[in-house]
Amino acid sequence: MHGALARRVQRYGWDRAAADYEPSWRDQLAVAQAQLVARATLRCGERVLDVASGTGLVAFAAARAVGARGHVDGVDLSGEMVAAAVQRAGQLRVDNATFSRMDAEALEFPDAQFDAVLCGLGLMYVPDAARAIAEMRRVLRPGGRAALMVWGERASCGFSPLFEIVDAEVRSDVCPLFFRLGEPGVLAQTCTAAGFATVVETRLDAPLVYADAEAACRAAFIGGPVALAWSRFDPEVRARVRERYVQAIAPFRSGEGYRLPGEFVVVTAQSMLHEGRG
Repeated sequence: MHGALARRVQRYGWDRAAADYEPSWRDQLAVAQAQLVARATLRCGERVLDVASGTGLVAFAAARAVGARGHVDGVDLSGEMVAAAVQRAGQLRVDNATFSRMDAEALEFPDAQFDAVLCGLGLMYVPDAARAIAEMRRVLRPGGRAALMVWGERASCGFSPLFEIVDAEVRSDVCPLFFRLGEPGVLAQTCTAAGFATVVETRLDAPLVYADAEAACRAAFIGGPVALAWSRFDPEVRARVRERYVQAIAPFRSGEGYRLPGEFVVVTAQSMLHEGRG
């Protein structure tokens, strides 16, 4: 899929998912997101960029870490996600975080503006992840840190049948390279190629727990990356897709609920202290 088209599909898909994202994913991602923020070693007074910020779950944690003297800029391709983050910031009375719509591949910030850059589960959707990572390095100050997280290997993520099930109902693949960055060493190597140093890749297992099949399906189809395709399915197709997905996750059923394996890859890296930018 051409980059411009892929970005448009992702934007509209996440616009569709915005209202359902937190109810479906906040609790399921809490452990992994906390690890991401912890490994960024944020300090009071720092300026932080959160790329693919969504509804602000990572950004708000970062805002607490940097305190009133610090600031977090959250950016996301989806205008509806940005609007949800702004609304949530008001509800939580967070005044040291701002949000705006922006493409991760073309960050609208000058060079060397941030002490740290975060990106939690956003790079899988970016058409050119290497370019986005290079942009993150560009806006970091010398010695600044990056903490990036993607889903792990396909076989280690219990929701992975979702993509082939939806692909069978549409004309083009949905997120065909979704798990590529989760393969061993790939994200770390991409960071190194972008000019980062002190690159460390670790893996984290954190299961995705759902109360019942309806909750698991809601997360997969309404609040996730296939939301745009799901929104265009007629009732017959939805029923067929839902049935296939419930069958696929049946091995992870526990009573009425489900406990799906979830693997995450977290990479920390540093912008070199002395480097030529160009």
